[in-house]
Amino acid sequence: MANDVRKTAGVTTVDSAPGTRREPSAANLPALVAAFFLPPNFTPDKAKHDPRYRTLDKYRFIAWFLAIPLVIYAIFVVSPFFQAFYYSLTDWTGYSGNFNFVGLDNYARLWDDSTFWASIRHSLLLLVVAPVFTLGLGLFFAFMLQAGGRHRKNEAISGVWGAKFYKIVYFFPQVLSVAIIGVVWGAMYDPITGPINETLEAIGLGSLSQQWLGDPSLALWSVLFVLCWMFVGFYVVLFSAAMGSIPKDIYEAALLDGASRPTTFFRVTLPLIWDTVQTGWIYMGIQALDAFAIVHIMTINKGGPGDSTLVTPVYLYKKAFDSGQAGYATAVGVVLLLVTMVFSGIMMLLSRRERIEF
Repeated sequence: MANDVRKTAGVTTVDSAPGTRREPSAANLPALVAAFFLPPNFTPDKAKHDPRYRTLDKYRFIAWFLAIPLVIYAIFVVSPFFQAFYYSLTDWTGYSGNFNFVGLDNYARLWDDSTFWASIRHSLLLLVVAPVFTLGLGLFFAFMLQAGGRHRKNEAISGVWGAKFYKIVYFFPQVLSVAIIGVVWGAMYDPITGPINETLEAIGLGSLSQQWLGDPSLALWSVLFVLCWMFVGFYVVLFSAAMGSIPKDIYEAALLDGASRPTTFFRVTLPLIWDTVQTGWIYMGIQALDAFAIVHIMTINKGGPGDSTLVTPVYLYKKAFDSGQAGYATAVGVVLLLVTMVFSGIMMLLSRRERIEF
């Protein structure tokens, strides 16, 4: 029988047979909610006998385990975003605690600010061009270091001779601070004492000497070159590690089918490391949008060619600290955040493809 009937002191009780599942009761819901916030030893008995308690107990442990890190993250990472949006709705100067709520006036002012839109255009140029050149060079050099050498004994593919040394050389800019890079390249671009123009003069190409950072048409491209030079080594090492994880058997099968190196790269290597490329593209785009230090050191800090190299982070800095318009600068920062989020979403959408396992 599924149930046993017992009579005790005139009271009839029905006990469920072993294995019979009890149905969740709405009356136990308050006890379950209280149990979620209480240690196991203080859990009400009514909650312990509820069939939903096992699931609650599992997620209670996870929630309490992550509670402190999530609180810290919310305080120091999430809350500043809301605080920044609030300040963007005020006329705060940044130098006092007094400010007035002005609503969307700062954003309406941005709409009519030609200098702001010029900075956005420059930032978008870096956003589009920098990842293309940096990741393109990173993929090319990484493939050469992993599969660009001659075939060796018992190896389907091999890198060029001295590949490990080249990785160190490529990665070297990553150990330098941005300030050092900006100062060094600023000196190299110097039209009088810089080695770039001196080298062109020495090889008979003096007609190509330029005011690299003084010419409005060349300054931003000169900074863009340095930006790509800074990060290409990082992606060489990143992509080399991703390519090194591809089983050699796949390359052997491609070679047996008569695939050339370009075919092997586009049909084998690139699809298998696409997740890494996608992540690198988003990361490099964010770095290009945040090209504050290198632009400020190389051009703005030296009284560069007007606003031809003005990017949005530098414009934000100038409004906040030079003009004392912290509320307006915060509105610029909010717009920059939105641009970054839109870029990341578009790249994740456009670069989405079926994951290939190996």
